[in-house]
Amino acid sequence: MASQLFARKSLSVLLEEMRGENRLRRVLGPVTLTSLGVGAIIGTGIFVLTGVAAHDKTGPALILSFVVSGVTCIFAALCYAEFASMVPVAGSAYTYAYATLGELFAWIIGWDLVLEYAVASATVAHGWSHYFQDFIGLLGIHLPVPLTNAPFDFNPESGLLAATGKLIDLPAILIAAAVTIVLVVGIKESARFNTAMVIVKLVVVFFVIIVGSFYIDPQNWTPFAPYGMSGLSFFGRTLVGQTGKAGEPLGMLAGAVDPCRRGEESTT
Repeated sequence: MASQLFARKSLSVLLEEMRGENRLRRVLGPVTLTSLGVGAIIGTGIFVLTGVAAHDKTGPALILSFVVSGVTCIFAALCYAEFASMVPVAGSAYTYAYATLGELFAWIIGWDLVLEYAVASATVAHGWSHYFQDFIGLLGIHLPVPLTNAPFDFNPESGLLAATGKLIDLPAILIAAAVTIVLVVGIKESARFNTAMVIVKLVVVFFVIIVGSFYIDPQNWTPFAPYGMSGLSFFGRTLVGQTGKAGEPLGMLAGAVDPCRRGEESTT
């Protein structure tokens, strides 16, 4: 039984499976693959969560948070590139674990990836819903209150879930369904759609950077790191650095966690 749990698939077996009719075909090129990575990094909170992190966790030291997360993502990308060159088949971390660690670890990592992307997709859909509702609110359009949010939402002050008095986040469900339809249509079509969306996002990002550069005030950079340069936690417990109201770590390193995680996800 133990040997079965840690059984590994050899490279020859993996390559043989790729020759079958049910294999995942390689239909994406450099442009579409790059767009997928950029689209995963520039997410729904690029214009909001950056300010929240600077205000609540890091202060102006958020600049260094992005440097730290960027360096970490580079090493993660190099690791995936090394694995992909050694095991040139589809499956990402699941396949790499199957070839090196065994079936048990591959099973754990496979389900971990499913959970990771399910939670990430739900978060993005929830954020898009709030953006959409704010936008139509400018036009004087308002959805029925019970359809504007989930029954429970996270309260950053207490660090707990709190009842919202609402029933369902309808816009989030609709956008998730729309994206699912695009994905079902075909990988080429969904990649083209993603590329178009990434171009729009990049245009907006560059517009904000260029226009915002005329409003830089160096006086806002003092103090540079009001919460310090650390901020490390382990299973919800802060090990190094200050602690916020909900028990979350504060500091420059704490601000590097979220963008680093998004960048690492894009490499998969």
